[in-house]
Amino acid sequence: MNDAQRNTYAGVYPGNLFMVVAPSGAGKSTLVNALLAQDQAIRLSVSYTTREPRPGEHNGVQYHFASVDDFMARHAAGEFLESAEVHGNYYATSRVWIEEQMKSGHDVLLEIDWQGAQQVKKRFRNAVEIFILPPSLDALEERLKKRGQDSPNVIVRRLLAAGSEMAHAPEAEYVLINENFERALGELQCLVAATRLRFGSQYARHTQLFVELGIHSPHAE
Repeated sequence: MNDAQRNTYAGVYPGNLFMVVAPSGAGKSTLVNALLAQDQAIRLSVSYTTREPRPGEHNGVQYHFASVDDFMARHAAGEFLESAEVHGNYYATSRVWIEEQMKSGHDVLLEIDWQGAQQVKKRFRNAVEIFILPPSLDALEERLKKRGQDSPNVIVRRLLAAGSEMAHAPEAEYVLINENFERALGELQCLVAATRLRFGSQYARHTQLFVELGIHSPHAE
């Protein structure tokens, strides 16, 4: 078995795949942005969406903004790893880009909904799902109002959807309660550090060392 085969045994790449899931208003994007600012080794996956850009958003930065026709064409071509319809808009993740990054040893982070996380796990069994919860429903409502991005009707719809979304928290490997931002960020950083030390990740990153030490993966045959 050559090094390339060892490094990708059973779908494990040198890079790790993190999925951060949360209902709207739980503070997912704020936590992710703070993590990325402090950890340059993580690459953020920029998703495709058919929704309209919000004030201050730019194509290719927060999202790749696409028309419905363009989105559907890419979907039919097999370009996406996962896709979902959320609040009347389509979202998807580029499969090719993620695999290239992970094979090159880069960690990748996805901000994703629970439907997308289920689809990703079918292809990347070692992907780590981190679910972020608000400290209460009242706090969630207050955060949605404070960010000033949605109309009252949209806020009500998001609150109604939050319950069904949070019901999928048991599917995640880890759950963070975002009551205190600094504590939640520290916990998120700890989860990233621990994931990088899993046997599969270490074996894929340092295959030659493991072989020299006589340590072999149970999946390496």
